[in-house]
Order: sequence, then C-alpha cells, then structure tokens
Amino acid sequence: MTTKSIRIMIQIDWPSSAIDRLWDGAGPFVDSDGEVWHGCSLPDDLDEIEQVINGEAYVLNLSLMNVAAEDAALHWLSYTESQIVGGVVKIMIQPCDAEDQPLGAREVMFTGRVDNVIFEDLVVNGRPVSTITAEVANRFNMRRLKHGGVLSDADQRARSAAVNPGEDPDRFCERIPLLQDKTINWPRFTS
Repeated sequence: MTTKSIRIMIQIDWPSSAIDRLWDGAGPFVDSDGEVWHGCSLPDDLDEIEQVINGEAYVLNLSLMNVAAEDAALHWLSYTESQIVGGVVKIMIQPCDAEDQPLGAREVMFTGRVDNVIFEDLVVNGRPVSTITAEVANRFNMRRLKHGGVLSDADQRARSAAVNPGEDPDRFCERIPLLQDKTINWPRFTS
C-alpha cells in the first residue's frame, strides 16, 4: 500500500504515569496498536513544529486555549504538585492510506521534556478562560556548553536513541575523544 496522507501525533508521558495522546484532527483516531488518540487543533502554520523536527529550534511551545476555569484549576494543581514539568513529549508522523487508516509504525520526529508552564487567564463574554502553554525543550537546550565546546559521542548516541528508538546508534561523533589532544599536521605538497 502507498502512503496517501500523514497525521501528526503528539504523545505526552506525564510524571504521574498518565499518557495523553493527541492527533491533528477532530474526534478519536485509533492507531494500528488499538490506542485511542484524541483530536486537537494544530495551527494552520506548522512552522514551529517543522523547526523543532528539522533541528532548527530547541524549544517548542504547545498551548491549550480557551480552557474552562475548572479545568485550568486542575491543571494548576497538577503543576504545583510537579506532575507537569518533566513530562516527555514526542511528536510523531503516522503514514495513512487513501482511507486515512494507519500504515505501519509511527516515526518519532522530536522528543523533549516540559521545561516550563505558563498560565494566562482572561475573561471572554463574562466567562473566565485560560491559556496554558507548555514550553518543551529537547536535551540540547538543557546543555550548557562553554565557548568552543563540542558535542560528545555519548551525547550524540543518547540523542539518536531518544529521537530514533530501536535504530542503530548514531556514530557521527565517535572519534571526538580520539582528537581531544591531537595535533593534525597537514601534508606539504611540493612542486
């Protein structure tokens, strides 16, 4: 079968062991494993998601908008009890056939952790509503490198394991430790 469309899937594993599964559509979506994903509204302009997938940005802002006051209070309680910060967020792509049924496994495109949560409260038509924004950062945003610092082999292998679980580790930086105190002499060409 040929892929005719793709679905953007967002999985959030909270520290409290709860799992939220969201997809870019309306209503429930049942994947090939029988898991139910709830519909959500992603912006028409997916630039921010595209930038984190391509490695051009290290932080992704995910927002829940027009949250009722009661639900916002529950989210605030979860936040104060440390059940939100540290949650793992994965953005995946699910290939689908012509009838929007899943084809094969999802591909993980971005993995990060909830680093911060911002709560904004407004009154709309006499009714209080909230916007809750989770700032999701990947492991490289959390690193603090000195000027001139380099990516280590261990960090690159950890990144490849998180981004592509089950695949062969990325060997891009494996020779970095060998070059730590090495001087490279360039060949001299004589005419």
